Amino acid sequence: MKTIIAVALAFAIGVWTAVFAAAVQPADGAEHFKYGSVGIEPEEGLPYWIWQVLPRLFADKLPGGYASLGFIWEPDRELPIGFSKKTVTGSERIAVNCAFCHTATYRTAPDAPRVIVPGGATTVTRPQAFSRFLEAAAADPRFNAGDMLAAIGKMTSLSWTESLSYRLLLIPGTRRALLRHRQEFAWMDSRPDWGRGRIDPLNPFKFRQLRQPVDNTIGNSDMTPLWALGLRDGRALHWDGLNSSLQEVLVSSAIGNGASKKSVDLASLTRVGAWLKSATPPPFPFAIDRSLAAEGERIFAAECSRCHAPNGERMGQVIPIDEIGTDRHRLDTWTESSAAAFNATPNGTSPFKGFRKTGGYVAMPLVGAWLNAPYLHNGSVPTLRDLLNPPEQRPSRFYRGYDVLDAVGVGFVVDDSAAREGELFETRQPGNGADGHGYGTGLAPAAKKALIEFLKTL
Repeated sequence: MKTIIAVALAFAIGVWTAVFAAAVQPADGAEHFKYGSVGIEPEEGLPYWIWQVLPRLFADKLPGGYASLGFIWEPDRELPIGFSKKTVTGSERIAVNCAFCHTATYRTAPDAPRVIVPGGATTVTRPQAFSRFLEAAAADPRFNAGDMLAAIGKMTSLSWTESLSYRLLLIPGTRRALLRHRQEFAWMDSRPDWGRGRIDPLNPFKFRQLRQPVDNTIGNSDMTPLWALGLRDGRALHWDGLNSSLQEVLVSSAIGNGASKKSVDLASLTRVGAWLKSATPPPFPFAIDRSLAAEGERIFAAECSRCHAPNGERMGQVIPIDEIGTDRHRLDTWTESSAAAFNATPNGTSPFKGFRKTGGYVAMPLVGAWLNAPYLHNGSVPTLRDLLNPPEQRPSRFYRGYDVLDAVGVGFVVDDSAAREGELFETRQPGNGADGHGYGTGLAPAAKKALIEFLKTL
C-alpha cells in the first residue's frame, strides 16, 4: 500500500509506554477500513481531547477547521474517515489509518452531494498541511496545560484523574513530540509542497525511521487507488514496484505511520487486505455511449491491454523509466540502501524480505479509471483526454483538489471554477513533470474519443 508508508505525522507522546491498548473494531469490512485501528495509537496516537480542541484553540492557524484540510466526514460520525480511536494506558488516542489517504470522493455537479468511495485515492486531503498545523500549534505559547484545559473544559468535563493526566503528561508530552517532529521534518521546507491528494510517501520514513542521510530527492506523488488489489497481489506494488507482497506492504504502511513491531495490529491489517482484494469502484455516474465504447474496446485491446488489462502480460510489471519517460523524481527517492535498511526492519514477527530498488514505474490495471484522476504517478495530468495528448500539449498549470467530475474529458474539473476549493498545480515544479507516457498520443481524434468512452466502463 504505497501511499501510506510515510504519512508520518508524528503524534508520539514520547513519555508513556503502552501498558494496554483496546479498540472496538467495526464489524463490516468497509467500516473497518475507514475507522479501524491498525496499531498506531500506542506509539504515535494524539490524545483525544487535544485532537478535538486544537482547531478551536488555534482557529487562527486553521481557518475552516479540520474540514479545510480535506478531511472527509460522514453524517453523524465522531471522527473523519481515516482516523481511528483506541484506549491506551487509560487514555483515548487518535491516529490515522489506511483510509486517510485512500478514500476517494466525487460530485457530479458543484451542488450535487459528495459520494464517498473507500479504497479510492483521495484528491482532497492535505496530509502535509495537517502536519504543519500540528507543528505550528505546538510552537504557539497557548499550547500549555492552562489554556488547553480551559478550552477542553468548554467541550467536556474531565474527571480529576483525566485532568491531572492531561496537565502533567499528555499536553506537555504531545507538545515536545510535535516540536521534535518540526525539527525532524524541516527538510520538507526546501521542496515543493505536496498539495491536496499528494504525499511524499518515502522520504519521511527514509530519513526518520531508517536513519538514511537527508538528501535532495523529491518523492511527491499521487495517492493510489487500492480497490481490486487481488489483481495485483504477488505483482509489483507501489508506484515503482518496490515490493510485491501485499502483506509486507500493509504492515510496512502501519510501521511507516508510527506503529512499532509491538503495537502493529497484524490481524487488523490482514482484514484490511482481505477487504481490499475484492473492493470495487462504483460505475461511471453519467450516460455512456455503448456503441462508441465497443469501438473503443477494440482500440484498447490493440493499444493498451498489454499493460493495463487484468490479464495483460505487462500488467503489474515495472516499465523501465527510459521507456515510459515520466518524471523520475519519485523513482530516484527510493535507493538500494533504503531497501536494504527496510528489509532489516522487524515487521511485527520477522524482518521484511521483499523491498527492492527498481528502475521504473508499474503498469497498473485500469480499474475505476474514471475516478483515478489526476493521472500519472505524480498526478500531473488532469484528464484522460489530456493524457492522450502529446506531453507538450498537456496543461502546464491547473487546479487540483476539486472533486467535481469532468464527464467529457474524464477526470475532475480543473479550470478557474476549481480555484476556490482546489490548489494550483504547476508541472514546471521539480517532481511535477507531465512528460512521458506517450502511448496512444498518436491516435486519430475519433479513435481517442472512442477509447475514452470505453475507459469510462472500467
